[in-house]
Amino acid sequence: MVVPAAIAPEINDKIRAIAVQAYQTLGCAGMARVDVFLTPENEVVINEINTLPGFTNISMYPKLWQASGLGYTDLITRLIELALERHAADNALKTTM
Repeated sequence: MVVPAAIAPEINDKIRAIAVQAYQTLGCAGMARVDVFLTPENEVVINEINTLPGFTNISMYPKLWQASGLGYTDLITRLIELALERHAADNALKTTM
C-alpha cells in the first residue's frame, strides 16, 4: 500500500469529504479510519469505518496522519485534547436538580 495514494488532488479531496461525511453521519467520536475503494470511474465506495484502528507506530492509522503532516506524538496529543474537549462538552450538557 502506498501512502499517500498516487491519485489526483481533486480525487483525494472527494475521498476526504465522503469519509468525513460518513464519520459525522454515523455519529462517530474519537479516532476512526474510513476505508474506501476507488472505482476505475473514480467513484468512491465506502468499504468500512474502523472505529478501533491499529495504533502502533507501524499501523496504517498513524501512517495516514503522518502523510498529512501530523506525526505520531502530535497525533496522540491531539487525540487527548479532543477527548478532553468532548468530556467538557458532555459535562456542560448535564444538569442537576
